[in-house]
Amino acid sequence: MTTLERARCELKAHPLALDAALAAAVLVCMVAGSLATPKDGQGVTWGTHVPAPLSLLLMLLAALALVFRRRAPRTVLAVTGTLSVVECVTGDPRAPVTMSAVIALYTVAATTDRTTTFRVGLLTMTVLTAAAMLAGPLPWYAQENLGVLAWTGIGATAGDAVRSRRAVVQAIRDRADRAERTREEEARRRVAEERLRIARDLHDVVAHHIALVNVQAGVAAHVMDKRPDQAKEALAHVREASRSALNELRATVGLLRQSGDPEAPTEPAPGLSLLEELAGTFRSAGLPVEVARTDQDTHLPAAVDLAAYRIVQEALTNVRKHAGAGARAEVSVVRVGRNIEITVVDDGSGETPGSHPEGAPGSVPDKGGGHGLLGMRERVSALGGTLTTGPRYGGGFRVHAILPVSTTDTRIDGRTTAPGEPV
Repeated sequence: MTTLERARCELKAHPLALDAALAAAVLVCMVAGSLATPKDGQGVTWGTHVPAPLSLLLMLLAALALVFRRRAPRTVLAVTGTLSVVECVTGDPRAPVTMSAVIALYTVAATTDRTTTFRVGLLTMTVLTAAAMLAGPLPWYAQENLGVLAWTGIGATAGDAVRSRRAVVQAIRDRADRAERTREEEARRRVAEERLRIARDLHDVVAHHIALVNVQAGVAAHVMDKRPDQAKEALAHVREASRSALNELRATVGLLRQSGDPEAPTEPAPGLSLLEELAGTFRSAGLPVEVARTDQDTHLPAAVDLAAYRIVQEALTNVRKHAGAGARAEVSVVRVGRNIEITVVDDGSGETPGSHPEGAPGSVPDKGGGHGLLGMRERVSALGGTLTTGPRYGGGFRVHAILPVSTTDTRIDGRTTAPGEPV
């Protein structure tokens, strides 16, 4: 930092000292101007004279008033303007007390709005110029009187220009601050959305496979002594379910890797093409599942395909966990116009605590549960679809999702994306 910049910073940190220095400089200029006076004769000649004591007093009072120009700009303008009028009436020859009024008018213009500057500036120019023209010893058209008009106009104009420049600079800084805050908020929002998406995937994977492992492990423990062959088959299902869970967890956690990390997941995300395989895992766990589809020729966007698969997976997991023994499930996937509809129903009795999926009337969710239906609803909402869940008349539960598969744009969280585009 140079010496000039350091001095400027010190003065900005102490505005009263800066105003005192300015007032001293203005006092020196006023005294110097009062000592020199033009003389009559051919050409331009100058002489010196000692100003009257009243003029010296007026100049001193005007300079002292300028020390407080930042704290009370309009009061200082009124004081310096009054002293200038008194000098115009009594001074012969005049002392340049009007210089202090010009500085005060500049301060008012620099610290107020344009309308106030126009009114105050016009009033100051009129009063000082009229006093100089009408009350002074010189003719009204003398250049000294016109100088009062010019200098007061320059002070008001310069102050308004400085205020406008400060306003422009401040507006630029505010826009930059808002843009920075917006970028930070957008980054936080995207991080939160990604966390929610990964949490939904982890919940779907863990809830589904752990439920199957729990069922098959219970079967194996029950028949281990009497029917070892059936126990081996149940353990094989446990091994298969755990392997699938590990593979899906590896693919989900792989999304957290950096782009240069090794062993990035290469397996495609699950979709409705694996629906029969999904239903087979539940059938092997003792849940009869019937699948009906009329969408074999429909090409789904990746996000819609994944969401449909996860909805069916979560719904069947809820049936297996809550519907009770002897329950049956039906899955239907139907293309209706520009949408695809997924329906999962069961005929569970709901006679025991926890026999309904979380969120259903009368349900008693498992401890720590309650995220399954919420995750499904978030998936459907992110794609611009609708989800309806609730108990069926006569027993059981129904999950019905409508997902758009058209290429028209869908509005998501205030921004436009194509249906199925990952968020």
